[in-house]
Amino acid sequence: MKNLITLFSILITFGSIQTSSAQDIAEKLPENYKKRSPIYDYSEKDLNNVDTIPDYASKSNKLKIIGTIYENDGVTPAKNVLLFIHQTDENGNFELKRQNKKRYVHHRGWVKTDADGRYTFYTFVPGSYIYGKELKQILPIIKEPGKPEQKIETFVFDDDPLLKDECRERIEQTNPNRILKLDKKEGLFVAQRDIILGKEQPASY
Repeated sequence: MKNLITLFSILITFGSIQTSSAQDIAEKLPENYKKRSPIYDYSEKDLNNVDTIPDYASKSNKLKIIGTIYENDGVTPAKNVLLFIHQTDENGNFELKRQNKKRYVHHRGWVKTDADGRYTFYTFVPGSYIYGKELKQILPIIKEPGKPEQKIETFVFDDDPLLKDECRERIEQTNPNRILKLDKKEGLFVAQRDIILGKEQPASY
């Protein structure tokens, strides 16, 4: 009988701890958690200017994206700017996950520019959606200190056969930095995209 009482007491205590933990997590989440931009959903306390997308190591077309974010003058490096990206997998599908009842794209990452405005992502070349005619794209969101986040135009790929002449010409006239030109170095592709704050066109994806 004493053993049963002891076991029951332990179970009650454990249940209380579990409930408290769940309540603590719920209390820490902001009220707008489900609706807010994913740029705020990073788990690291202190972001740096380098991040690696999930599953990077297992992908065949590894990609290193480097770049510098500049202030509006196009010369002064912009420090402490958040840049978030997410993308499809190699088959062109957005792999969705769920955390704290919020759905998100699995292949994503965050950086914060350093004092020189530089950032680096280790990711992979995304695929085109098999049933559509969408370009291979990486979708970015940017946030300057003291300003709201903004979706900016996607990263596209120079060697994408779906990047037709008309589309390419339009991009080159408005923002040629969007087009990633892949250079194979030491087993992975390397590409560069510089960003000028205030010059990027907003996007609606």
